[in-house]
Amino acid sequence: MRAAFYHGERDVRLRDVPIPVRAPGEALLRVLRSGMCGTDATEWKAGPRTFPIDRPHPVTGHIGPMILGHEFVGEVVEVDASSSLSVGDIVASGAGVSCGGCARCAEGRTNLCESYYTLGLNTQGGMAEFVSCPTQVLVPVPAGLSLDLAGLAQPLSVGLHAARRSGVQDGDRVIVIGAGAIGSFVLAGLKSLAEADVTVIDFPGARLDRALRIGATRIVDAGEDARAQVLEAIGPRGADLVIEASGAPGQLNDAISMVRNGGTILQVGLPAREQAVDIHSLVMREITVQTTLAHVCGADLAPALAILATTNLGSELLDSVHPLDDLAEQLERLATGQLEGKVLFDPTMEAQ
Repeated sequence: MRAAFYHGERDVRLRDVPIPVRAPGEALLRVLRSGMCGTDATEWKAGPRTFPIDRPHPVTGHIGPMILGHEFVGEVVEVDASSSLSVGDIVASGAGVSCGGCARCAEGRTNLCESYYTLGLNTQGGMAEFVSCPTQVLVPVPAGLSLDLAGLAQPLSVGLHAARRSGVQDGDRVIVIGAGAIGSFVLAGLKSLAEADVTVIDFPGARLDRALRIGATRIVDAGEDARAQVLEAIGPRGADLVIEASGAPGQLNDAISMVRNGGTILQVGLPAREQAVDIHSLVMREITVQTTLAHVCGADLAPALAILATTNLGSELLDSVHPLDDLAEQLERLATGQLEGKVLFDPTMEAQ
């Protein structure tokens, strides 16, 4: 089979390798769609941070070049007879594998499992013609949902998990900073959980216009006047909840300046470097700061598929589908901010 291996900074190579051998408890999938995300682009642009290239991963033991891909959809080719899945099923993968027995798993926080690992980040992933993965991370795709839209389920589940972590309630005044892919998925998650007044802030352009179509109550252009415009619209006391989904420098402090006393901030975006934070204001105004990581497969992946099957979200967020041969070019586009939506790869597609 053909697979896309990450070797290091700006070094992704397509290679022919044997089809993986399925282990007990796993399903062998013929990959139909595989997506890339900001983590992939960061590793591509700046060298390995997450991928174990020169040392064994502490859980999986993987070392050396790795097949990318932690957002994928496939057809079940082989599976244990005792599994609830059957050969021919079309499934989406959550990719994050948990042990099920540690304290965090017992709390239902499987994304914080003591033995957590992710396909395509810590062991071989789904940017290939075939992948073998634990059945615990697989969820059947609803009948009638296209492969292209199903390929967005994993990143949407991340946005849905973030929305759950925020504690959003009906009637809340919410601000989302950042209307990129993750901000859009968080917005969709918010709209699925509560009837809230949602203001989205970003630079003028297609992403901000898309936020209105996805369900934002209003949009505000980023800039010096953004805070004043937002507070004029929602009231001078500030928002009940501010979600920082850009990771841009200074945005956490902007969130602090727009949240009400006793309100909540959810930090989603990851800044590229350490940031100064107004701790004094956080303490004196008793502001709650939450964070969010990945998703909980058992709670978030099936609802994400349901959202994609019943809304137009997928068509708003899908950029294009490419053959594996285009991976390096598309990683470069993502790493340099040239993409407005999600790019998927079809391993069966011939290069143009």
